[in-house]
Amino acid sequence: MKIQKLRAPLAALPLAVLAAFPSHAQTLAETLVTATRVEQPLTDVVADVTVIDRGTLDRSGASALADVLARVPGISFVRNGGPASTTSLYVRGAETRFTAVFVDGVRVDSQSTGGATWQALPVSQIDRVEVVRGPAAAVYGSDALGGVIQIFTRKGEPGFAPSIEFGLGTHGTRKLGAALSGASGAVDYALAVTRETSDGFNAQPTGNPDKDGYRSTSASARLGLQINPAHRIEATLLDSDQDARYDAFTPGRDDHALQEVQTLGLSWSARWSDTYKTRLSVGRSNDRYETTPSVYVTDTTVSSYLWHNEWKFGSSQFTAGLERREDKLNNASTTPVITQRSQNGLALGYGLRHGAHTLQLNLRHDDDSEFGGQSTGGAAYAFAFVPQWRALVSAGTAFRAPTLFQRFSIYGTPDLEPETARNVEVGVKYDNAQGDTFSAIAYRNKVSNLITYVSGPGSCVNGVGAFSGCYGNTASAQYVGMTLAGATRLGAVALGASLDLQNPKDLTTNKQLARRPKKMATLTADAPVGGWKLGAEVQLVGERFDNVTNTRRLAGYGLLNLTASTSLSRDWSLLGRVDNLGDKTYETARGFATGGRTVYVGLKWAPI
Repeated sequence: MKIQKLRAPLAALPLAVLAAFPSHAQTLAETLVTATRVEQPLTDVVADVTVIDRGTLDRSGASALADVLARVPGISFVRNGGPASTTSLYVRGAETRFTAVFVDGVRVDSQSTGGATWQALPVSQIDRVEVVRGPAAAVYGSDALGGVIQIFTRKGEPGFAPSIEFGLGTHGTRKLGAALSGASGAVDYALAVTRETSDGFNAQPTGNPDKDGYRSTSASARLGLQINPAHRIEATLLDSDQDARYDAFTPGRDDHALQEVQTLGLSWSARWSDTYKTRLSVGRSNDRYETTPSVYVTDTTVSSYLWHNEWKFGSSQFTAGLERREDKLNNASTTPVITQRSQNGLALGYGLRHGAHTLQLNLRHDDDSEFGGQSTGGAAYAFAFVPQWRALVSAGTAFRAPTLFQRFSIYGTPDLEPETARNVEVGVKYDNAQGDTFSAIAYRNKVSNLITYVSGPGSCVNGVGAFSGCYGNTASAQYVGMTLAGATRLGAVALGASLDLQNPKDLTTNKQLARRPKKMATLTADAPVGGWKLGAEVQLVGERFDNVTNTRRLAGYGLLNLTASTSLSRDWSLLGRVDNLGDKTYETARGFATGGRTVYVGLKWAPI
């Protein structure tokens, strides 16, 4: 689909329509913790947020989390083939490494590529996702220039709840999963494991004429002990092991990418009085990537320690946190092979909800073992000019320290400086008692010292052969845009829509940043019909450029996705999903195919 065909439906989404049809995922949860690390009602959050619950994840029928997040306002992604292929995720057009990602409070990052390994984060183990758009370094430190995404695994509830599910899909996709959760007395638990395989499709039609399938095994565990009403200890585990075929540089060779992501977390939450509570947590994540038969291994370990304090006095809330992060990279192309660094952070926060006024202030200082001190701040204010409507304004700064690979690999530059950002945004939000929501947020985020890869012979002394080049603080970028989103119901029908108008631009060259669209929109509708719950979804993505010089265009596209689910009996349920009903041919990266029309049917046993 050419972009000219896409402009008409995008232009046909005036503000009045968006007020009636936005992204209904945001109304599915009453509280959110990611925006400030403090649990607060969603209606009190000043930041631009979306919450995705387990029901939405189940109905997605998706194997990869990026497919679900791409339906969230402000998010787009690029993938080199099928669900297990290398994936880049952009929040408000910002680079993958500019989104801080957590699993149950444990930071996930790669010191090789920078950012989370999205293709290895399994939907099957996730209970809830919280998305915060906009910088949050004043709360979380390095990385959060574009936003924060926090993933929560399942938690045990009173009783005993086993479940088994299996499914079949296009491209020989097969999925089998089992879960067990419950709570008895002071102990709650949740365990889950899923195995998925797929024959795949030819990801590079002009390359090897083979199918690039995958197989993955994922597991999660969450164990909680409520020592007494004021004290709780919790341990969490997520492990995802994936083997994905891909096409490298040698025709006819069967190349495999082996990816494992693991997180371990332990926390102690304590309420010492009606006004004071603390949380002490330690976490460790590991991201290991290996290719075969060509030999390449890179292994990142991130260890984190947090002591978080909250004081509440009337309508005011104060927070203080001490945090330490340790990064270690094991990569044969770095000198030394094992490189590491650490960051110590002190974060302070103040929140006020008084009458029509909501105020949030945050200040943080991080001391990096390599770069010294980095101070960041954030201020947000909302005013309810009528009971359901709030006007808001916010500003914040952020930074991202260069990855260890960017500094110490054969393509590295040791004296790289941290990337920094300044963001301002204004907007309005609407919420009523019936669950109708609407938001319009305009933002401008300017990034300085942007790290890019400068390639070509003679460009720098690093690098070898065809990949001669190196990383450098050679650019600056600006992400300007507006996000419109909300939700409503018309009778039994839940309707939603979102529209993003953005201009992610390299200020040095005045070119559009590669592979990021200027226009995106999503329309959704869900309704119960004769014992079934039916859903329809339209995704519209505008044209992009595949390269930084803006000489290779990627055409815009539109997708229609359908879902249907029903209860077959008291304990059995059936889910069906069709993605890309029109079998549109499109690319998110030039030369890499997408899956075409795909069908998935799943059966689940969950005794009540």
